[in-house]
Amino acid sequence: MKSQTDPTSQLVTGPSLTRHDAPGQPRGVVLMLHGGKETSTQPVDGRSASWRRSWAMQRTITPRAHTAGVSTWLLRYRERGWNGSGAVPIEDARWALEEVRRELGDLPVVLLGHSMGARTSAHVADDPSVVGVVALAPWFPPDERVGALAGKHLVAAHGRRDRITSPRATAYFVERAKPIAASARLEDMGETGHYMLRRTTAWNDMAVSSSLALLD
Repeated sequence: MKSQTDPTSQLVTGPSLTRHDAPGQPRGVVLMLHGGKETSTQPVDGRSASWRRSWAMQRTITPRAHTAGVSTWLLRYRERGWNGSGAVPIEDARWALEEVRRELGDLPVVLLGHSMGARTSAHVADDPSVVGVVALAPWFPPDERVGALAGKHLVAAHGRRDRITSPRATAYFVERAKPIAASARLEDMGETGHYMLRRTTAWNDMAVSSSLALLD
């Protein structure tokens, strides 16, 4: 699947990808996973605020990624919710990783996830193509498992005014990941909330800088 001219109008029939491939042969891929809801079986259409937020970030960070020889792909899940087990977003993320391999070969991949997308990333980080996870305002419940991050890199960023997901839980998750991860660190984004609407430039810069650093 190539980049769509207007992915906001795409019909939802399954998971899909918005691709912006670097010119020539890319050296890596940033696979973006958007946020969602704790419970919802609604399809992720072009009106989904969570998907649109990541789509806007993708458009902003892609030029810098391309300069570094890195492609950006954005996954759109079939459903908006985690729904207890995360079965749908996890399955869709694994499908997207297989698509990267099918289309581009065995390139290194960084997972760039926001909120529920960060939680999904933590579950699929054990994929052999994944070198690390950049988690933006992540949703990490206190008992969230860290095993899939073994040998991988983790950068988690959280704002202190987030009332949707917990900065304290994110810090706890990072500490639990440190013994098994290749590296794990927490980035304090200051007085910002969950939706990255304040200090947007700082969020975008942190996202692309961290992703490119992990690919290096």
